[in-house]
Amino acid sequence: QVRLVESGGGLVQPGGSLRLSCAASGTIFSIKAMGWYRQAPGKERELVASITSDSTINYTDSVKGRFTISRDYAKNTMYLQMNSLKYEDTAVYYCNGEIRSYWHQGYPAVWGQGTLVTVSS
Repeated sequence: QVRLVESGGGLVQPGGSLRLSCAASGTIFSIKAMGWYRQAPGKERELVASITSDSTINYTDSVKGRFTISRDYAKNTMYLQMNSLKYEDTAVYYCNGEIRSYWHQGYPAVWGQGTLVTVSS
């Protein structure tokens, strides 16, 4: 079994910062792309940022210059540094990874359980 576990969410004031972590565990053979998604109340889930196995990075326009995605490949962990947070960043943040286990071929998408980020004064 492979699982992703997010941490680091919480309540922060506008203009503040948070750092999210996503740790992959289990019988991991390798990981391709990973990404952070978010879902605000009443809205569809959207891709926030992604990072491939060769460190190619993409951001959605609304977070460019404020959020930074990174990976520690040795620890199978991904991070999202969020600065200058705005009210509209409030959402449940999910991590996603294309992960191959030792027991199966292919790289199915694996999701974490989500962590809530609330930006409020």
